[in-house]
Amino acid sequence: MRALFPIVRRIWAQEWWSLLRGAALSVVVLVAGIALLGLSGWFITAAGIAGLAGAGLMFDMFRPSAGVRFLALGRTAARYGERILTHDATLRSLARLRVQLLAGLARSPFSRLPALRASEQLNRITRDVDALDGIALRLFIPIVAAVTTLVATAAVLWFLVDRALVVWLIASYVPGAAAALGFVAWRSRRPSRRSRLALNAFRMRVVDLLQARTELAVFGKIGARAAHVMTAEERMRDSLGQIDRMERAGGFVLSVTETIATAGALLVGALLAERGVIDPALAALGFFATLALAETLAPLRRGMAEIGRMTDAARRVERMLQTPDAAPSNKASVPASAPASDAALSMDDVCFTHDGAAAPIVDHFFLTVAPGEAVALVGPSGSGKTTILQLATRMVAPDDGSIAIGGFPLENWNEPELRGAVTLLPQRSALLSGSIREALALARPGLEDRDAWAVLAAVALDTVIAERGGLDSRLGEAGAGLSGGESRRLALARALLRHPTLLLLDEPTEGLDRTTAKRVLEGMRRYLPDAAILLASHRAAEREFVDRIHTLSPVGGQRHGSD
Repeated sequence: MRALFPIVRRIWAQEWWSLLRGAALSVVVLVAGIALLGLSGWFITAAGIAGLAGAGLMFDMFRPSAGVRFLALGRTAARYGERILTHDATLRSLARLRVQLLAGLARSPFSRLPALRASEQLNRITRDVDALDGIALRLFIPIVAAVTTLVATAAVLWFLVDRALVVWLIASYVPGAAAALGFVAWRSRRPSRRSRLALNAFRMRVVDLLQARTELAVFGKIGARAAHVMTAEERMRDSLGQIDRMERAGGFVLSVTETIATAGALLVGALLAERGVIDPALAALGFFATLALAETLAPLRRGMAEIGRMTDAARRVERMLQTPDAAPSNKASVPASAPASDAALSMDDVCFTHDGAAAPIVDHFFLTVAPGEAVALVGPSGSGKTTILQLATRMVAPDDGSIAIGGFPLENWNEPELRGAVTLLPQRSALLSGSIREALALARPGLEDRDAWAVLAAVALDTVIAERGGLDSRLGEAGAGLSGGESRRLALARALLRHPTLLLLDEPTEGLDRTTAKRVLEGMRRYLPDAAILLASHRAAEREFVDRIHTLSPVGGQRHGSD
């Protein structure tokens, strides 16, 4: 339960006024239900007694019946208002929470970001946020409303009936309700977690099946893969069945508790009436009010059954929300307007070895790139070209040596300042569904049309986009609708819009013919005439474009300088 409180505080801090009013209306609903049943019981009993005594004509029928109607209508209106306020506030809070999660991920070190791009991670974030809607709606607001209603009911019954009824009410309801809800929460934690894991596996396996259905059909494996999907679904259904059984068991304990409590209330009321302490009508009021208290516990059953997945989701979300800036706070901050340096990038005697590797992938590496200069890293696969680009962006840290950007040590750059100065276009870059304008605006919010067309012209994509319908033409999921080369150029245009002082490119013209590749490289240089460009290259067009070529060997041998 402790893991849920930080999320509750976040939701409360953002929507406290709506949630407070919703909780108050929830109390009104419960109190009105208890008052309605209690007043109805009192009214029927009192009217019957008056009729038996021959005083029916003298009995006031109108005010109690008006009270019953008022409570019935008021309860309906309060329930409607409570649902609107609490659900709207919760959904708004979760919408903000998604934005905060993305902001937290954006603050993560680059070394973590590739793993977070995986569909499994994105599915988990979506599931976790969806699981949190029950924290307010099915746990904390119902708990607050139930406790408040129980206290208010006890106080009224103490005043109208007798304290003996109140003592019995607390002694019977509180232990039974605590036992039932605690049992459900304890026994459903494990199946609740398993159901979420099974749901994740089911989703991922379905996606894999759909994406690879052609290959699977060709090799005759589609039946085996479908059975793999069904196995995950069976595990999910089994876990959900266990949760339902636990909830029903808790409901049975609550029903027994309610039966014992109401039977005892009837007995206590009868004994008090027999002794003349109260009249039979008040005894009926106490009995029906006790019976109506069962409504306060019903909403909690499902919440307790889902507490396992809520707790797990809350822990993961809170960890992501507390992601610190990638640059430690004790590092010196680099001014936004760093002074000009002879080297936009300098790497001095840099060494780096991947975890578990026997030999370094980058060994005693030296490189300097001046502002306005373009340098190509050339070498066979495994020579460390991509790793050098990652070292320059602080995606990975060197084992030895020093790296400086604009004359400042790389470790002294704060993350936002570093990302403003350095831009990396990796081999695989992501596009989202949406318009061309929206894809570009990720790099520059509030992008104007003339700037969008200028950067599209720089990457030789303006004619293609114009023929597709312009900046408002839509892309499908992952940029569907563009060819591989066109998607690559759109991602490059997005990188150019950031106007970095150091642009790092990993095989930027992959998938382009030689003529188009030359147009793109020349347009890129015109668009960023003063930027330092370092690119990992394997194509002749790229080598002809650059000012210098730095040749790498597979492992080590990076000492020798540039061509």
